[in-house]
Amino acid sequence: MVEDGRSSLREVPILDLKNMKIISPLGRGAKGVVFLVRTEFPYKEFLALKVISKASVENKAVSRSKNDDYVFKRICIEREILSRLHHPLLPTLRGVVETEQIIGYAIDYCPGRDLHSLRKKQTENMFSDDSIRFYAAELVLALEYLHGLGIVYRDLKPENILIQENGHLMLVDFDLSTKLSPPKSPQNLPITTKPDPSKEEKKNKRLLCLPRCWNSGVLPTEETLCSNSVSSEHSSGSTTAAKSNSFVGTEEYIPPEIIQGNGHEFAVDWWCLGIVLHEMLYGFTPFKGSNRKETFHRILNKSPDLVGEQTPLRNLIRKLLEKEPSKRITGEEIKGHDFFKGVDWKSISEISRPPYIPPVCDKDLNGNNEIDVEMFVNGVFKDENDKSLENVKKTDNCNQILEFKGYHEANPFFVF
Repeated sequence: MVEDGRSSLREVPILDLKNMKIISPLGRGAKGVVFLVRTEFPYKEFLALKVISKASVENKAVSRSKNDDYVFKRICIEREILSRLHHPLLPTLRGVVETEQIIGYAIDYCPGRDLHSLRKKQTENMFSDDSIRFYAAELVLALEYLHGLGIVYRDLKPENILIQENGHLMLVDFDLSTKLSPPKSPQNLPITTKPDPSKEEKKNKRLLCLPRCWNSGVLPTEETLCSNSVSSEHSSGSTTAAKSNSFVGTEEYIPPEIIQGNGHEFAVDWWCLGIVLHEMLYGFTPFKGSNRKETFHRILNKSPDLVGEQTPLRNLIRKLLEKEPSKRITGEEIKGHDFFKGVDWKSISEISRPPYIPPVCDKDLNGNNEIDVEMFVNGVFKDENDKSLENVKKTDNCNQILEFKGYHEANPFFVF
């Protein structure tokens, strides 16, 4: 590996499904199903394996007559981004899987579920200022690292912020991310190290027990938007651009410049951070309307109602939710804001007692059923008009698929 961690690609192991124990499905997204798996070689550890049906991808690509390779590009970009990450608050690409029917990749498994479900456990569904400060500081560090690599995340929301077994955050799901030219004067970001998995077997004992119906804790969210114009950022044939003209994001979190379609860059992530902080402080997002049109109108024209006394946190949220991206607070200005006064930015990821640490699970997660991953994923993404799954073998897998599909039709959510 090249020593410059800002641009190097790690050599990623090729994984074999035969060497994995499929514990259970965790949830589904727009393109794949995520499984909790246990590897057997070269050492035992629990991972989250995102599996995408090739047939499903091909069908979606065909439906986009002007962008036939759109979905394939998104998969390749996400995989490339994951292979570049080397930071304790971001996932490591542990390996890839490919067969004639599926494409998959494995990342770290986070037993603490996500920030959305953790907020729901708080008094009145709101975090304390001290908890917000800790989580906000970790998000600033994660986004700053990504921006230094030229990566715009573009989908920051509580459902994509997971809790690791040590209580620190992990930002996942780079499905909507894009690559732009890095900032003109990026900081020299340190290459941070993660523990050697082979020396961390105790990690397996800290897994949170799997909840019913394989729910990963990611609860229903607003519709994730993705227009055909997303391909415009690559129209020149280059992997970088000054700005992106894509229309992507999750409805309540989309910044004004994406709605206006005038091009956007790294400032969109700081807007989303402002929405997340507002949600952590008040228990709801600031611009949600009764429908998409009203939500977008509020994002473009309404100022956030920051009810309560003027505090450094409310001041920071207001500066993050500046509608003009060139005036929006970013990077070093955020780290120097009064809300973070006294924060030691170099040691945040080493804090031993974060606000919440997932409880130890004594249950042995060996899995109760043999799951055929290929059959399961193809069954989940089978044509929605075909409810019978007639071409799927009538086995325990079929019953699991029907239960899984039925549960997620009633309780839709996205994991990755």
